[in-house]
Amino acid sequence: MPEGSENPLNAAVVSRDRSTLDMVEEAIKHNQTMLAYQPVMQAMPPHEAAFYEGYIRVLDATGRVIPAREFMPVVEDKELGRVLDCLALEHGFKALNRSPDIRLSINMSARSIGYGRWMRVVDRFMKKDATLGERLVLEISEASAMAAPELVVDFMGRMQEHGIAFALDNFGAGTSVIKYFREFFFDAVKIDGQFIRGVHASHDNQAMTRALVSVAKQFDMLVVAESVESREDAEFLVSIGVDCLQGYLFGAPSVNPPWIANLKERTRA
Repeated sequence: MPEGSENPLNAAVVSRDRSTLDMVEEAIKHNQTMLAYQPVMQAMPPHEAAFYEGYIRVLDATGRVIPAREFMPVVEDKELGRVLDCLALEHGFKALNRSPDIRLSINMSARSIGYGRWMRVVDRFMKKDATLGERLVLEISEASAMAAPELVVDFMGRMQEHGIAFALDNFGAGTSVIKYFREFFFDAVKIDGQFIRGVHASHDNQAMTRALVSVAKQFDMLVVAESVESREDAEFLVSIGVDCLQGYLFGAPSVNPPWIANLKERTRA
């Protein structure tokens, strides 16, 4: 390639990322964000939803709902990522306020710790109803937590004074997080889906999942298995002591969860 010429692949990646950033900026500007909710089911009877996980979504210029996997990798390390964390939290608090019978988990990045707007969202809603925190779970990924473990530990301690619980997402994707378990205040772990998909037929994944469950139980943490897609996988996970199951077997993320339908019915009545 001649000196000074631009790599076409790099140019395409830059163009795509710029397009994604523009889409997210426009969605935020025009208040076109929302949460999609996926149930996290109790493994044991009565097999009801223990809580729902709220995933941030944006609408593009045509009104299509765009899932987080399409834009978060591009914005996660930018201020837009912090703004999306704030909006996800705000949507979550509003849902908790409207529906007192539900419990929600909301994802956040450790990069948002110390971001002023994020804490102002917490303060605003907790001043209105101090009990909202008791139904909120904040999910922090293993990679994000390990980027600044001391900062995360301090933050968790402060938030748990409000009754807010914490879940370690993507548990097992790395290994270094385990040595911090004595300092962390995680209430739950969510075993990474790479070990869960097809686990009933994989001896390697079975061994890894059993080990992760054992570690979590040793620290009295609730154990959630992500990416549960088959009945066979679910049965194996229940047999080794997993507490909750989440995945397409039980429902895809939806912007119209059951309690919203119930609210609309009560409003019409």
